[in-house]
Amino acid sequence: MSEQRVPCVEGLFTESNGAATLHGSRCAGCDTPYFPKSAACHNPECNDSRMEDYDFGGKGVLWSYSVADFPPPPPHKFDQPFVPYAMGVVDLECGLRLIGQMVDKPEDVQVGSDVELVIDTLYHEDDKAFTSWKFKQI
Repeated sequence: MSEQRVPCVEGLFTESNGAATLHGSRCAGCDTPYFPKSAACHNPECNDSRMEDYDFGGKGVLWSYSVADFPPPPPHKFDQPFVPYAMGVVDLECGLRLIGQMVDKPEDVQVGSDVELVIDTLYHEDDKAFTSWKFKQI
């Protein structure tokens, strides 16, 4: 019997046929991307805040990262025993800069590497695998 995969937060992302999609917005006036969705454009150079729903996904480049080598405090959840992981800052091809956990081992992560957005398990609870967006080096 396989475990049920459940998003850690409903409505932020979906997964279809192995492809990850984040649900955000983009200003139609200046093309600034936002995740999660924003009701207004916050670009100080934009005089035309016309927000539209926009889906993000695909590939990008790892801009920076840090290693979480101690358990995060509550209310964060994680499987026991705690395993250190890398948190990456990624510039997606669509123009969005996003932070996310890396699926690669921290010692294998390299700044400048090509990555792709994936949906992966964050923690397990009540026979469910709670998922979130993450990045994987390609």
